[in-house]
Amino acid sequence: MPTSQLAQLNIAQLLEPLDSPRLADFVANLDRINQLAEQSPGFVWRLQDETGDATAIRPFADDVIVNMSVWQDLAALHAFAFRSAHADILRRRREWFARVADAYAVLWWVPTGHQPSLQEAAARLAHLRAHGPTEFAFTFRDAFPAPLRDEV
Repeated sequence: MPTSQLAQLNIAQLLEPLDSPRLADFVANLDRINQLAEQSPGFVWRLQDETGDATAIRPFADDVIVNMSVWQDLAALHAFAFRSAHADILRRRREWFARVADAYAVLWWVPTGHQPSLQEAAARLAHLRAHGPTEFAFTFRDAFPAPLRDEV
């Protein structure tokens, strides 16, 4: 059994409130895309509240939504993010979210079975922003391999 799994956090600054007409199509696709993630090979866990999504969880700012999940490995997350129907939604992100100058997504390895906290994820994102990609916090473009058994 693998000793580590891949965690990811991405944040997005809303251009308008979630209940605005501009974001209606994004909101209408949330359940479908969340269900797609859960049914995707390699999916392990995702952050959600009692409504089944995480849009009400706002640890960064009132206008910043979060998505956090855990996957078996980088290949599984990459397939979901860029080769499933999620990619169609991703291509439309500028319709709903502001451009950000800093990193808005971060990846890191966690011990198998660990569900990361938002505080942990925020620390990883802050580290990526301050130091660039490292084994501690990285990106798809500059990914690091899963740690060896004794490093997890």
